[in-house]
Amino acid sequence: MLENELDIKKAQKGDHGAFTRLFRQLEPQLYRLAKTILLKDEDCADALQETTLKVYKGLANLKQPKFFKTWVIRILINECNQLLRMRERTIAVAEIPEEPVDSYVHFEDSGNVDLQSFINQLDESLRLVIVLFYYDDLSIKQIADVLDISEGAVRARLHRARRLLSKQIHPVREEGLANE
Repeated sequence: MLENELDIKKAQKGDHGAFTRLFRQLEPQLYRLAKTILLKDEDCADALQETTLKVYKGLANLKQPKFFKTWVIRILINECNQLLRMRERTIAVAEIPEEPVDSYVHFEDSGNVDLQSFINQLDESLRLVIVLFYYDDLSIKQIADVLDISEGAVRARLHRARRLLSKQIHPVREEGLANE
């Protein structure tokens, strides 16, 4: 049995230390995913807090510990979507310029092209599959389960996202090389 599965079983029995260890391991991935959807740090913190609470309350009902990570990711995505729906219903008094999104990946050889900024420009459905596949190392099947779509739809979104990213990156690379 994997160490994580042992911690999951302990957490299901009420071991707070095991629950804390599990969430500390997942926290960077969960934050990155929330940032991909919500883009604002304060919204990410809210989504993570609600996710933690729901996972803690529902952990005893998780039947198979091996699905813990995908279960938590699904809860986080639902929380993020809930926050987005609430944000749409809220009428903003003043539009505050959005803070720049933290970058995770840079192409050093291309004039410091910021891949994360290109990813953030993608439609949310494409951003999600890119982040889950490349940053969180989920398989196509796991992504399909988390997003409740077919594996073919995941493959199609990955293909479309890669194509769009390639179109955005190549002109910048060529421009960077021309300036050298």
